[in-house]
Amino acid sequence: MTDKITRVSTDVGGTFTDLVYFETDLATGAQRVLTEKSDTTPPNFEQGVLNVLDKGGVDISTVDFFAHGTTVVINALTERKGAKVGLLTTKGFRDAIEIGRGNRPDFFNLLYKKPAPFVERYLRREITGRMDYQGHEVTPLDLAGLDETLDLFRAEGIEAIAVSFLHAYANPAHEQQIKAEIETRWPEVTVVTSHQITREWREYERTNTAILSAYVQPKAQRYLEKLETGLTDNGYKGQLFIMQSNCGVDSVDAVKAVPITMVESGPASGFWGAAELGRIIGEPNILALDIGGTTAKCSLIENNQVTIKTDYWIERDRKSAGYPIMVPVVDLVEIGNGGGSIAWVDDFDKLHVGPQSAGSTPGPAAYGRGGENATTTDANLALGRINEDYFCGGSVEADMPAVESALEKLAGKLGNSTRDVARGIVRIANSNMVNALKLVSVNRGYDPRDFTLVVFGGGGPMHGVALGQELGVKKVVVPRGAPVFSAWGMMMSDLRRDYFVTRLMDGNDRDGLDELLSNTMELAREEYAREGVAGDKVSFRPLVRCRYQNQEFAVEVPVPAGPVTDEVIARMLSEFHEIYEREYTYRLSAGVEIIGIHLIAASEVGKLELVPLPKTGAKLEDAVKGHRMVDYATEGEHEATIYDSTKFEPGMSFAGPAVIEDPGTTIVVHPSNRVSIDDYGNTHIETRTEEKG
Repeated sequence: MTDKITRVSTDVGGTFTDLVYFETDLATGAQRVLTEKSDTTPPNFEQGVLNVLDKGGVDISTVDFFAHGTTVVINALTERKGAKVGLLTTKGFRDAIEIGRGNRPDFFNLLYKKPAPFVERYLRREITGRMDYQGHEVTPLDLAGLDETLDLFRAEGIEAIAVSFLHAYANPAHEQQIKAEIETRWPEVTVVTSHQITREWREYERTNTAILSAYVQPKAQRYLEKLETGLTDNGYKGQLFIMQSNCGVDSVDAVKAVPITMVESGPASGFWGAAELGRIIGEPNILALDIGGTTAKCSLIENNQVTIKTDYWIERDRKSAGYPIMVPVVDLVEIGNGGGSIAWVDDFDKLHVGPQSAGSTPGPAAYGRGGENATTTDANLALGRINEDYFCGGSVEADMPAVESALEKLAGKLGNSTRDVARGIVRIANSNMVNALKLVSVNRGYDPRDFTLVVFGGGGPMHGVALGQELGVKKVVVPRGAPVFSAWGMMMSDLRRDYFVTRLMDGNDRDGLDELLSNTMELAREEYAREGVAGDKVSFRPLVRCRYQNQEFAVEVPVPAGPVTDEVIARMLSEFHEIYEREYTYRLSAGVEIIGIHLIAASEVGKLELVPLPKTGAKLEDAVKGHRMVDYATEGEHEATIYDSTKFEPGMSFAGPAVIEDPGTTIVVHPSNRVSIDDYGNTHIETRTEEKG
C-alpha cells in the first residue's frame, strides 16, 4: 500500500495547457499542490499535455487519478476542421437542418442569410420508414436504396455518417437497424445515430447534434487514442477520465462514442469547481465568473447545484442564429470580453470594448509582439492595476511605450486623455460583465445580493470586486489557484451522466412517471455496470420537466429518487408553480403536464477532499511587497499596499486599498474592502459596508 495519493488534471486551452497536481500524504493528511502552464501544441494537442507534465516534473507512473479537459471539439467546430459528413434521415425531412428555426437575431434584416448547414444538400439522403411521437411504427424501414447511398458517400470521401430519424427519441429501432446495416456493409466508416446522443424531441436540434457529433468524432477519437498512448508509454497505469460539459467526468471509451459531450468541458469544470468550493467554505449560492483572454463566462449555482441544460448553441451572436447542440451543458452566459478584448471607437465617437480580441498573437500591445490595439489588459497596466514590473508573473517585460501609443490613438479620436480612455475601457468592460451576470441572475428571478461571487481565470480576480460592488453580492471569493481553476475543478468531479428523456403525460400520471424514472435508472445502472461501477455506487437525482398545458416553456422540478407516490406528485405540482413563477414572473390556473425527465446519475471516482493549509506563524508584513498609486477607474486614485499572495497564510486579514499579486493573476482590492484568507488559502473580500446604529 502506498503512503500517498496523487491526482493530476490537465486542461487544454487555446493558448496554454494547464496542470494541477495534488499529492496527499495518507499518514499525516498533508497536501502538496503544484500548478504549471505550457504552450498548447495544435494540431497535436496531446503533446502539450505531455510537455506540461514534463515541465511540472510529474512522474505519471505514480499517479492514481488523471482527469483531462480539452478544447479540441469546440476548436474543430469553429475552425471547420472536422470530418466530411453524410446524413441519413426520414423521407421528406432532409431539408430540416436548412429550414432550422425562425429565431434569427437580426430579425429585420431582409438580406439575412441562415448559417450554412454542415452537410451539403446532395449528401443528405432520405430513407423510407417512420415512427410516430409515441414510438409506434407507422411505416416499416425500407433499405432498398441504402447501397446506392453508401456508394455515393464512398465516392464523395465521406468519413462519418449521421443518422437522425423522425421521433427516434421515442423509439430508436429504425436507427439501430440502419446503423447495424451500415457497419456490416462499410465497417470502416464512423456512424453516429441521434438516439445515442439524446432522447429528447426537437427534430432540427437533434439532427444537427448528430451531424456535429459525427463531424468531430474521427478527430476527437484520434486525439483521445494518441493521448492514451502517450500517457501509457510514459508509465501511466490508471484509468483516464475526460471532462464533460455536464460538470462530470466520464471514461475514455464512453467519450469516444459521443465526443460532442466535450464541447464545453473547460468552462464546465470551472463552474463545478466553484460549486464544490462553495460547499467547502459554506456558501451554497454562488455566482461564478471565469474571465480569460478572449471571453468571460458566468453561471449561477443554487444550493451547490450547477444547472445543466440542453439548449446550447455555438456561433450564436447578434447577426447569426448559430447551430444547436442538444447535449447536457452547464447553463452559462458567454460574452466577448476578456483580457485581450480590443477597445475601439465607432462612427459616432463612442468607445466600445470587444468582442474582437487580440488573442495571443499579437496579443495586447503590452506583449511587445506588434499589437497596436489597446485592450483591457493594456488599460489595467496604464492604471497601475497590473504591475508593469511583474507582468505575467515577471515572465514578460511589459512594453509600456506600446501601451501608451495604443491608448493615444483612441484618445485622439475621443478628445480625452489616455488616462481617461484607460478608465473608460475598464468601466465598459466591467459594465459588459455585470450585464452578463444579470442575465444568469436577475433575469431569472434571482437577487445577486443573496449570492457570493466566485471569480477565477486570469482576469476574474482583477475585475471581481468592482463587479461584486455593482451587484451588491454578499462577498467576492478568489479561489487559491484561480488562474488554473478549471483544471482544479476536474479533481472535484464525479463520474456523471445526464439522461434527458422526452415523454408526454399528464401531470398527475403517477404510474407513468414512476415507470419512466425506474426504467431510466435501470438503464443508467446497466451502463455504469459496463464501466465496472456497481449499481449501489451510483446515486440518482431526478428532475421532472413540467409545463402548463398548451404552453411551450418548461421548468425542471426535483423529486425524490424513490417510488413516485401521490404525495410526491402533489409536492412536485406545488413546487412547479413556484419555480415557474420565479422564472417567468407569473403562474396560471391551467393544468400541468409532464414532457419528460432529466436524470442525473453519478458515482464518485476519487474526488479530491481538501485539507486545511498549515500555519507557520508568518506575519502579514512578510507578504508586503511595497506600495504604489493605483487608479481604480471608478473610485479615483489611491495609494495601495501591494501583497505577495504566495506568502499568505490562513487567518491573515487586512483592508483595502490593496493589490494582491499572484504569479498567474492580480487581485484588485478596492478602498473600504476587507480581506481575509481562509483555511484553504482562498481570498475572501467583503464588499459591503455594514451600517451601524
